[in-house]
Amino acid sequence: MIDPKEIRERMKIPKQPMGEQEPMERIKNFYEVPHGYTEEQAIEEARRCIQCKNPLCVDGCPVGIDIPYFIRLIEEGKFIEAARKLKETNGLPAVCGRVCPQEDQCERVCIIGKKGEPVAIGRLEKFAADYEREHGEVTIPNIPKWTGKKVAVVGGGPAGLTAAGDLVKMGHRVTVFEALHTPGGVLMYGIPEFRLPKKIVESEVDYLRKMGVDIQCNSVVGKLDTIDELLSEDYDAVFVGSGAGLPYFMNIPGENLVGVYSANEFLTRVNLMKAFQFPEYDTPVLKGKRVAVIGGGNTAMDAARTALRLCPEEVSIIYRRSREELPAREEEIHHGEEEGLVFRLLHNPIKFTGNDDGRLTAIECVKMELGEPDDSGRRRPIVIEGSEFTLDCDVAILSIGNGANPLIQQTSPDIKTNKWGNITIDQDTGRTSKKGVFAGGDIVRGGSTVILAMGDARRAANSIDEYLKTGQW
Repeated sequence: MIDPKEIRERMKIPKQPMGEQEPMERIKNFYEVPHGYTEEQAIEEARRCIQCKNPLCVDGCPVGIDIPYFIRLIEEGKFIEAARKLKETNGLPAVCGRVCPQEDQCERVCIIGKKGEPVAIGRLEKFAADYEREHGEVTIPNIPKWTGKKVAVVGGGPAGLTAAGDLVKMGHRVTVFEALHTPGGVLMYGIPEFRLPKKIVESEVDYLRKMGVDIQCNSVVGKLDTIDELLSEDYDAVFVGSGAGLPYFMNIPGENLVGVYSANEFLTRVNLMKAFQFPEYDTPVLKGKRVAVIGGGNTAMDAARTALRLCPEEVSIIYRRSREELPAREEEIHHGEEEGLVFRLLHNPIKFTGNDDGRLTAIECVKMELGEPDDSGRRRPIVIEGSEFTLDCDVAILSIGNGANPLIQQTSPDIKTNKWGNITIDQDTGRTSKKGVFAGGDIVRGGSTVILAMGDARRAANSIDEYLKTGQW
């Protein structure tokens, strides 16, 4: 226990800033923006934690990390032990320390944050995970004797990798079927290099392989094998974590013009297929001089900040609400503003126009105003009559949400889905309507966060383990 006097002293310690590349330097490269804490900074930041008797931060974490304990280990200089404590409940700590919205989860309920800035839990998580990896101290946990049960995991993204890691530590044999040529899902194809270096993801995937997880790439479940075939041939249970990779479009004129991308295609070309290194890598992407990104979420920010690094004259965010309603993380908005993003708020496209060659040249937009709140709790945007205007543009990137690929639904019609095509589950267990089949992540939630997908996967893995032991459904 920390005595009251020391608590008061700890609460006077300022939050430790984290160094990062200067804005005008970083828009010329794809290197990671933050530099991370030094050992001294990490210890000082860890000292800000008052080791609460009732740590609300643990309840705010979707995977239930023992946050006060790992922070105390950092304060004591036990960095390796802190990383291993993290990995007891989080198989991807180096990822989560970089991309999870801690400000809306563990840090939001931090007691210190009620009178000042919360403890930088995410930065400390990043520090510990990086320290372990960079010092060559990653060790493989003891894996129990095989139970005789086998589980198929559909999708090699955050949900699938988390479920696989938990299940193999329970003694089950696990095979992950990944549709793309590289595992990682959205971590590889969606999140840019400057936010999440791919070597970090590759390291986390390699860790799972060393634990015994079999990862089969270029394996599209629904084409190669159906879920029924997996269950009848070789597997005792299936976890579906296939994500929500089907982009939504606006269904306005001109969406088929050359130069109009979905954010999924644009980011996949750049991140997974290395288009930013063309022609060294033979994946082309239209860079454009004036780029517009339609949408205001994290994916829109990723696409816009990626486009900035491809050297256009201007990149703008077109969003139909005001800045207060922007759903992207505040940190990403701040970085975008520093880097020179133009925010065209309270605007909405109504038409893409092009030249005789079928190439995009402009976007017709209308101005909006905010009315009463809608079902989302945000004020509803309303068109201002007669406010039409034209914006010159040669590349447009649509980032207005994603849905579930219909392949699972088409080939496994007995797995119930909702009106958006997302699999419906029992929220406590991850069970679907089909015996032996569990699901979690974006295939259930629609577009969401990495850490929520991982939380779904952990609950499902525990339920799969119980099902395999008891046979009860």
